[in-house]
Amino acid sequence: MELLKNKIAIVTGANQGIGLAIVNKFVEQGAFVYALDIKDDAAYGQNVSFIKADVSKEDDWKAAVKQVLEEKGRLDILVNNAGVIDYTPIHELELERWNRLIAIDQTGVFLGMKHSIPQMLNQAYGSIINVSSIWGTVGAADVAAYNAAKGAVAVLTKNAALTYATKGIRVNSVHPGFITTPLTDSQDAQLNQWVIDSTPMKRAGKPEEIANGVLFLASDEASYVTGSELVIDGGYTAQ
Repeated sequence: MELLKNKIAIVTGANQGIGLAIVNKFVEQGAFVYALDIKDDAAYGQNVSFIKADVSKEDDWKAAVKQVLEEKGRLDILVNNAGVIDYTPIHELELERWNRLIAIDQTGVFLGMKHSIPQMLNQAYGSIINVSSIWGTVGAADVAAYNAAKGAVAVLTKNAALTYATKGIRVNSVHPGFITTPLTDSQDAQLNQWVIDSTPMKRAGKPEEIANGVLFLASDEASYVTGSELVIDGGYTAQ
């Protein structure tokens, strides 16, 4: 059974890692996916249309949603996955770096919802999944802007879930632990190993393991799920 048969989805940060895994999973389950990213070098398969977009720019969101609606006439699923990380502590964090991370990780989520929800209201149907982080649930040393943005995403998700609960729109957040992606591969190896060692399952997660959780929330199998935080972290936050 295809859980997303004939659904139309937008996935941001779709070029690699978790985003690409979500795109592939959605297509496998019958969806047509619009893959949004600032990078355009991914090899997407069938039933995927790439849109080059910066999620922090409102005009890019307006253009992307307009294209989706002109081509498909509806928008069923939005996955706000695009994000960056910064390991600078508060006293060393320059305003420019703070603003950049907040713009992508937090404002990008707001803009995605702002421009997708009107169509979902018209349809009286929609599923929004915002990718937060375990560090949107608990604190971690140094990652000040990331903690702030991902924590904001978690609560903004609950706000939207409550606001649109009777309108046919479900809104949930996903909180990955340490996942092996090009982003984490580019980080300090000792830092990565410390997080893995601190994870009860003693291994990194795979992008596909996050995609499986996102698939559930996107599908009608989760028809009574809204305002939830789906933690997929190998037990990290259970400690």
